[in-house]
Amino acid sequence: MLRTALKPRWLLALVAALAVSGVFVLLSQWQFSRSTSDAPPVVTTTENPQPLVATLTPGRPFPASAADQMVTATGHFDASRQVVVPNRLLDGQHGWWVVTAFVVDGAPAVGGDHTIVIPVARGWIADRSQASPPPSGAVKLTGRLLPSEAPQQDKAPASGQASMVSVAELINTWDVQSYPGFVSSTHEVTPAGDQAAAALNGSLKPLDIAAQPASAPVNWLNIFYAIEWVVFAGFAVFLWWRLVRDDYERQLEAEADAAAEAGVAAEIDGAETGRVETGRAGTDAAEPDAAETSAADPDSSDLRSNTGGTL
Repeated sequence: MLRTALKPRWLLALVAALAVSGVFVLLSQWQFSRSTSDAPPVVTTTENPQPLVATLTPGRPFPASAADQMVTATGHFDASRQVVVPNRLLDGQHGWWVVTAFVVDGAPAVGGDHTIVIPVARGWIADRSQASPPPSGAVKLTGRLLPSEAPQQDKAPASGQASMVSVAELINTWDVQSYPGFVSSTHEVTPAGDQAAAALNGSLKPLDIAAQPASAPVNWLNIFYAIEWVVFAGFAVFLWWRLVRDDYERQLEAEADAAAEAGVAAEIDGAETGRVETGRAGTDAAEPDAAETSAADPDSSDLRSNTGGTL
């Protein structure tokens, strides 16, 4: 079959099939790119601060639409409810997050309890001894709302520590009702001014947690077309292989037919030669019989002789 495939016409056909396949692959890539590029831009309002009490409800699950939303709240920090969370990175360096309970003014009551807090990650410190108390008095808080982290069941944190920024873990430690998420602080405005880590520039470093990029919707019809073009590319090469195989099989059939015809002709020639030789053998056998007859019956010979002489 390789000899058949190396014929000039099939080599040219292979080049054409590969060229067609290449075009189909390019069309497939184009369809893949269009599956997201034509999607309308996702409209988000996460960077426009919204009131916390209108965005999240304590005692209810955290809605996915609230993640990364910038929120504002008024209230005060509860310095007695502050923990540090280990194994937090900032510019590649391990450190701690300082998390403090923020009592939200105007929060709806949960189970008759009107004291509702939300954990606030105020900043990052290199050593837990650098944790400073939160600003006192009335505070207008601004920050990014984030969903609660999952607690680490196999770790029992030391006093004044938490394994993760987990609302389930913190409400057990603080013994207070809480919102189902936490806030990464950007501004903590008091009558004395902004007391947030970004404004003070001290040992407490700002977290600067950015919103997660919005996921673009996928056009599945374009994905289907892209897969279709890949199948067409493979079919072009398969079609070339199938044509070469058919040509090869036709050659084998032609050779088999020619061999069969040659065999039949040889058999016919052999049969005719056998009949001729058989005829010659019969003639040669008849001539000695006549001679032997004449020798065995001399009277007959004499009779013919006498008859001939009389006539």
